[in-house]
Amino acid sequence: MLKQHRELSMFVRRTIKTSEETGIRPRKTYQSFVAVAGSHRELSFIEKDVRNYITREVRNVSKQDDAKEFGKYLLRMKEKNQNFFLELNLEVDHSIKNAFSADARSRAACEYFRDMVSFDTTYNTNRYNLVFGSFVGVNYHGQSTLLRCALMKNEDIQSFKWLFECWLRCMGGKAVKGIFTDQCASMQRAIEMCMPTTIHRWCIWHIMKKIPNKLNG
Repeated sequence: MLKQHRELSMFVRRTIKTSEETGIRPRKTYQSFVAVAGSHRELSFIEKDVRNYITREVRNVSKQDDAKEFGKYLLRMKEKNQNFFLELNLEVDHSIKNAFSADARSRAACEYFRDMVSFDTTYNTNRYNLVFGSFVGVNYHGQSTLLRCALMKNEDIQSFKWLFECWLRCMGGKAVKGIFTDQCASMQRAIEMCMPTTIHRWCIWHIMKKIPNKLNG
């Protein structure tokens, strides 16, 4: 069947959306259409069209809605507790571009354990295409303590600069004495711009991880 002759009716689209939301796989959804029609030749679309529609329309809309709802959730948290620190940077469609938050407990912990912190980001592999960043300190028992967390759309200088400026506002303008990070040039430049007096060191774990590649190169 030629592509220009293939189409999905409104009924088919609604069925695909319902199936996706209930966890039915695209192949099963397509097979159900074949069973009702009696043959795949009786359909005006193929299985690939079902998969493309899910990727292009259903999942994309779901991601946008989830991001918007999460932003609303953070705003509700701020309204309920004035000690909940929140800064949001939104896209034109009101989905999250950057977000920085800290509850009252983590803000209090930061007052005690902020001399030396580590900052790390996950790779951009989640379904929302957002990078998760975490500030971690060490308490008096040598245990890791989560101090702050953030979501970012990009890992460029401007994004990190926005993040560290949020950190400073949350801390009343007090920069940490030292910070450990991975070997990220954008992150390093943002730290130099926002916290010039902070001692910046690379995390030994990241250094050791890269040694085999450097030696093989």
